[in-house]
Amino acid sequence: MSVAQSLKAQRPEVREALASYLLAVADDELILGHRHSEWTGLAPDIESDVALSSVAQEEIGHARLFYERATELLGGSPDLLAYGRDSGAFRNAVLVERPNGDWAFTIVRMFLYDQADAVRLDALAGGQLAVVADLARAIRREEKYHLLYGEQWLRRLSAATPQSRDHVQAALDEAWPLAQGLFEPVEGAQALVPEVMGMPVEAQQERWRSQVTAVLAAAGLRLPAGGAAQKAPPAGRRGSHTDDLRALLEEMTAVRRADPEATW
Repeated sequence: MSVAQSLKAQRPEVREALASYLLAVADDELILGHRHSEWTGLAPDIESDVALSSVAQEEIGHARLFYERATELLGGSPDLLAYGRDSGAFRNAVLVERPNGDWAFTIVRMFLYDQADAVRLDALAGGQLAVVADLARAIRREEKYHLLYGEQWLRRLSAATPQSRDHVQAALDEAWPLAQGLFEPVEGAQALVPEVMGMPVEAQQERWRSQVTAVLAAAGLRLPAGGAAQKAPPAGRRGSHTDDLRALLEEMTAVRRADPEATW
């Protein structure tokens, strides 16, 4: 059975939820990849410049892989999904669309996102749908380096000076409520367990929170008040976004909009 046949052989409710979920994951990766790319030439040192540029390329590459699987259910092409929709059709978490701000916010966001992504990939790798599980395992090998990079920088910034730690804590306080939106379920997500996910979204969030809390405590940082009960306003998984995403998409799609019929 081909990849397309494998996906389409699923029950209708699973297919619909799976298409939404693949799109949400791809949108997360694409938008965060573009945000990371904005640091090219501006990072604190040349090593960070090269490293974050590489991470950006890999995130965008992972987005394409997920878009390719999504098109087998939705039709169209990966490029059309990535660059042919308006902001209301995107399903990324709001956290990834926010402007980079300073280096502390970028690192905090990267840390929170990559911790969540690691849990998400583990859940997909543990699902019964081989084509998705195999994809998650392949991507997980690259993503582990993103995870290490973000955590190392978080510890480095937190240990530099008391003022630096306070600055990282302020970034964490800002990012934490939005980070909860990474686990906002797509419509019909319950149908994805166990065929696509090895654990439900709620369990993924609890695992993420536990892992994040341990790293933050070791770095001398505190979990922001409100905890997991906080929600990310607006709800990106339902297509509610900030003006930040609209502005970013205008920049990302400028070349394509200049000649939509061009081939590359």
